Parts: sequence; structure tokens; C-alpha cells
Amino acid sequence: MKELIDSFLDYLSVERALAKNTILAYRADLNLYLDFIDQRGIVVLSKATKNDIVEFMLFQKAQGVSPVSISRRLAAIRMFHRFLARERVLKNDPTTLIDSPKLWKKIPDTLSLNEVEALISQPDVRDRQGARDRAILETLYATGMRVSELSNLKTNNVNLDIGFLRCVGKGNKERIIPLGKKAIHSIKRYLEFSRPHFLKRKASESLFISRLGAKISRQSVWKLVKRYALAAKIKKSIKVHTLRHSFATHLLERGADLRSVQEMLGHSNISTTQIYTHIDKERLKTIHKMFHPRP
Repeated sequence: MKELIDSFLDYLSVERALAKNTILAYRADLNLYLDFIDQRGIVVLSKATKNDIVEFMLFQKAQGVSPVSISRRLAAIRMFHRFLARERVLKNDPTTLIDSPKLWKKIPDTLSLNEVEALISQPDVRDRQGARDRAILETLYATGMRVSELSNLKTNNVNLDIGFLRCVGKGNKERIIPLGKKAIHSIKRYLEFSRPHFLKRKASESLFISRLGAKISRQSVWKLVKRYALAAKIKKSIKVHTLRHSFATHLLERGADLRSVQEMLGHSNISTTQIYTHIDKERLKTIHKMFHPRP
């Protein structure tokens, strides 16, 4: 059955051009599914039924897996079975009558403007690594990029003269995102002060590199965000994605239109971007409660 997963993922990679991280997530999801039905004594996929898939979802729920993750796993299983039915590996698709679990939209955590300023001001720009880290934090907040997108940025993706960068997102889709003056200034300082020292006369296409001259990893960016959040004494649970959420929220709070924010975030569906309008409404309710004479 594992070989069938390989065939399916090859199809997603070649025919659907899905991002590498998406394919890795689908592999993990499908491995969990196959392990589950194997434990139920199902050794060939043709024996899996609708009930087995529902039981898998219920088991995931009992394990404390979030509805969003369960929904994604069901999507992977559904696509897998459809692919096998279309390729005539299986006669029937047991997922056709399964409804997706109802999801509630969790409002993402964001930082206040003061918290963003406190976080970004933590790196010591007199230090080469600190100058790089300040440029990374400024870029994340200025553009709302995903950590994988930042890690994969190349020097020729950035035009500091006109203040734009070209980002390659999910599904290899490109988008252009403006850069603010502070981000431009920080990137220029990093390029002049830090990057040549890290490269030590080596060559690299990557914009942000480690002290050893290699492309900076997503894990390194996660760690530096956590470290500076701790130094800034921010008590919220912060991930790299928190800066992306804050970017979108702060734009909408100041009157940016939803379509523009969607474009900058690289969301294929505007309904994904609309989650940030809920944050704005919560903020309005808070302000109303604080200042209205009859709250």
C-alpha cells in the first residue's frame, strides 16, 4: 500500500505541481491512515470502507487532533482514493459519501503594534548576526511571507531600488509584494555588513544565509523568532506565522481592502483572507465596550 502512496504523490508533484511541503504533509497524513487500517486487519486498500475512514477520523479526534488537521487528512484520503479509482487500481471510492467535518474558524493570534516594535528591536544590529536577524524580522512583518518563502528567497528576487520583492509561494505561484522603508534599510545593512562575512568568498543565490554560508533553514527562523520574543518579554505564544497574521490584521485595521491583502498573502481563495476581518470586528467590539457610555 505504501507504493500506492508513492504513485499518488508523484502524480501530485508532476501533474498538479503541488508544493514540496504540501506533498510531505500528505505523505504523513496517508501514512497515518494506512497504519490505522492496517491495525484493523485491512491489508489491501480495496477492503477499506466508508466506516473505516469515519473511524479513522473519530480516532484522530479522540487523540486531540484539531478539526483543521482532521479535515486536511480527510482531503488527502479523498484525493488518494479518487486517484486510485481513476487509475482503476480500485473499483470503488469509499470517500464519496463522507462529509467533511464541520470546522470552526479559529481567530489567529496576532501581536499589537507595540509588541511588533518590541520584537523587531531586539536584535543588536552592531552584531553581524543581529543585523541579519533584524532584516529577517523586518521582512517577515513587511511582507507577510511564510517562513518557507522567506527561506527560499534569492538575492535576485529582491529589488531594493523600487522596493519590491518577488515571492514564490504554494504551488510555485509568484506574487509581487511591496517592501517598506524600514525593511529596505535593514536588508541593505545586512547585505553590506553581514552577508559577505558569512559567505567568506563563497557564492550563494540565497538572500538570507546562516553564519556558515548556507541557506537559512525554516527551523533557524523559528528559533530566532522565539528567542527574540522571549527577550522582548512577550507573553503570547509566538510562531513565525504570528507575524504573517499581524501583517494582515494591521493592514485591514488601517483600511486596506481585502483583495489587496489576499494578493499580498498569496491566498488562492478570498475566504481564507476573510478570517482577518473577524479579528477586526473583535477589535471594534473591544473598543465599543471600552468607550461607549452604555456598553
